[in-house]
Amino acid sequence: MKRLALLGSTGSIGRNTLAIVARFPDHFKVKALTAHSSIDRLADQIALHRPEIAVVSDAAAAQRLRQRLPADVVVEILHGAEGYCTAAALDEVDITVGAMVGAAGLKPTLAAIAAGKDIALANKETLVMAGALVTDAVARQGVRLLPIDSEHSAIFQCLHGHRRQDLDKVLLTASGGPFLNTPAQDFDAITPARALKHPNWSMGAKITIDSATLMNKGLEVIEARWLFDLDMDQIQVMVHPQSIIHSMVAFCDGSMLAQMGIPDMQEAIAYALSYPDRIPLKQRLPDLVGIGGLTFHDPDTRRFPCLQLAFDACTESGTMPAVMNAANEVAVAAFLDGQLPFTGIARVIDATMSVHTLMASPDLDAIEHADAWARRKAGEMIAKEG
Repeated sequence: MKRLALLGSTGSIGRNTLAIVARFPDHFKVKALTAHSSIDRLADQIALHRPEIAVVSDAAAAQRLRQRLPADVVVEILHGAEGYCTAAALDEVDITVGAMVGAAGLKPTLAAIAAGKDIALANKETLVMAGALVTDAVARQGVRLLPIDSEHSAIFQCLHGHRRQDLDKVLLTASGGPFLNTPAQDFDAITPARALKHPNWSMGAKITIDSATLMNKGLEVIEARWLFDLDMDQIQVMVHPQSIIHSMVAFCDGSMLAQMGIPDMQEAIAYALSYPDRIPLKQRLPDLVGIGGLTFHDPDTRRFPCLQLAFDACTESGTMPAVMNAANEVAVAAFLDGQLPFTGIARVIDATMSVHTLMASPDLDAIEHADAWARRKAGEMIAKEG
């Protein structure tokens, strides 16, 4: 029986995680749930899974949650950054699932690592912002960092049982998003409603927009760099519209291994939760005959410049990935609010990165300072766009 703290329980990854817990109650027990402000959904989850601790964003949200819960439900309700860290590091927890959205997931993840918890990580921004700090902490504490992203889970599975020194490169696959074949001259007319319709995957709003700009793949490039201790020339991105091959690895002798499956996050989540075992999830297999063929091509970074910006940020390293990530979060929020055109997302990120003074080896305070600076600067850029 593995005991879980689930950070970000009301999002797509969180809901899929709880679906697995509900199917395999003899394998998993939820000890802590956290959300931001989806009070009704969190209340339903608490009533079903009966965690010891629940955490929300602020005191007002905590009060609404108390009022929403049935009288017979006993749970300690915390709020704010300290509450998230408390849930992540709870003594009774074996593995902490990091499914929060954005930079908010960094400190709770570090708190969990410091408390000796294994980490099942979906919050890619944690490694984008502070990859060196996180991987150093993982090594010091001797805990496991297990990827939940389907692409990184695929790489992790393909590498299992093989000598690390034999790895040549990893090949991250990308669906290409909803605008793979849309002419560049039509990008300014893209609305949030159109961008939120991903052709293959069901995800939250922020990650869906990141997929539409290919920034999500850029974040995954940086995540892969830290998860697998790679050089930048060992990471290649390939557009694979069918989303059946989740990623591949190539070895020094020229052989390649691919991990395949339907576009569904539960397989990757279940593998991270149950590793080194596999649980009988019994997902349907891809209908390869019906699909007829699997295709691949290089990404077009002129039409999707966010991917190149992520490669650039990872190459510069230091505080630049944190700056890029913060600017992207602000720009995506502005696009979703109708304050910025689709093409403005990349312009704001590029402009913010171009005026940042890089710090090469930042500590956590410096990373947080760079994050805050980039959010202010990106806001200024958005105001100019407007």
